[in-house]
Amino acid sequence: MNQKARRPIPRFNTPIVETHCHLDYLEQDDLASVLTAAEAAGVERIITIAVSVDNLDVVRKIAAGHTQIWCTQGIHPHEADSWDTAVAERIKEGCGDSRVVAIGEIGLDYYYQHADQRAQAEAFDAQLSLASELALPVVIHTREADDDTRAILANHSGTLRGNGVIHSFTSSIALAEYCLEEGFLLGFNGITTFRNADNVRAVVEATPVEHILLETDAPYLTPVPYRGRPNAPCYLPFIAETLAEIKTLPVEALLEQVRDNSYRLFF
Repeated sequence: MNQKARRPIPRFNTPIVETHCHLDYLEQDDLASVLTAAEAAGVERIITIAVSVDNLDVVRKIAAGHTQIWCTQGIHPHEADSWDTAVAERIKEGCGDSRVVAIGEIGLDYYYQHADQRAQAEAFDAQLSLASELALPVVIHTREADDDTRAILANHSGTLRGNGVIHSFTSSIALAEYCLEEGFLLGFNGITTFRNADNVRAVVEATPVEHILLETDAPYLTPVPYRGRPNAPCYLPFIAETLAEIKTLPVEALLEQVRDNSYRLFF
């Protein structure tokens, strides 16, 4: 990687909220160094995401030990075969923790299909109902499942009092338009910087800035110019620059609105 590609991480005046990462997956760096780098990049709050029965308690423990970290509770579609009433009760109990800000990561993934589609739909639908019951926002994962995602969300139209975000949005403009009409926000990450991601940039262009969230999905999807390294919250400024360019906004103006969006949804 050349020196230009390794340019220093920019620091902006507006604090940044990392709305989606997996701090317990950052195996190559200790948490203290990750948080130090994030603070240096202007990241003020971080949401670390639950995905399985195995890390429901892990993310809560991480959040409990750090004032700048919050977390979620939920079962990822890859783990949907583990869904049952006992898991539902664990999630509900976990949501009593003051550091929990959403139900997630939930949804459908027909690309990898690590779990049966029927099991994914059942777990997704049940967790949407739980979010409605608890008046919490949802963090939704959808991949190669636009029609079923829309159908299941339609079953809960008007009942999700906390609304939510479609994270790492890579789906169609049609699904984006539906989700925006329903009041959801769309989360964008390092994919927006990838050369072959014109479809995602087109969705960013069509999305009102009032409905955009910043995320990394770390340790995955590291943005240009640091592709090839594990992702981390400190790389959010590069994503912010790309979104600002697409939206033809000064980066500080974009960051101020996106920060407001993050607080409105989660805090």
